[in-house]
Amino acid sequence: MAPMIDVVFQLLIFFMLTLKIIPIEGDFNINMPLGKQATESPDVPIPPIKVRLTANVDGTLAGVQFRQVSLGNDNLAFDRLNAEIGKLVGRRDNPYLDELEVEIDADYNLHYRHVIAAVSASTGYVSPQTGQVIRYIEKVKFAPPRRPAG
Repeated sequence: MAPMIDVVFQLLIFFMLTLKIIPIEGDFNINMPLGKQATESPDVPIPPIKVRLTANVDGTLAGVQFRQVSLGNDNLAFDRLNAEIGKLVGRRDNPYLDELEVEIDADYNLHYRHVIAAVSASTGYVSPQTGQVIRYIEKVKFAPPRRPAG
């Protein structure tokens, strides 16, 4: 066993000493002029799209607001919300589409189904021609819940 270990070590030393390190491919040794110092990135984070949902005392929907504009409190309010976000997002090849985020600010006692309807309306729609879901926005966050006063 000992002679075999000696042979293994000798082979290891042989391969280490005969190894030729080749230069990195594409290294042309070009000295470029010095540029300006790097500054902070000019990218400004895109603020979230804010949707406000207000509730009546019994938890029903009192109103949907998008950019301080009331969209109503009926079932069509979520269709209006979807249309407004669609106008804001624009084409599906929008370069900022991956960075857009919806923030839903709902009253504490609002029924859950209204919050889900707002999430659905702000993230996309179902195409009437194909029946497939077309996504506007992937990111949704929630503002801290507002507790009722008193």
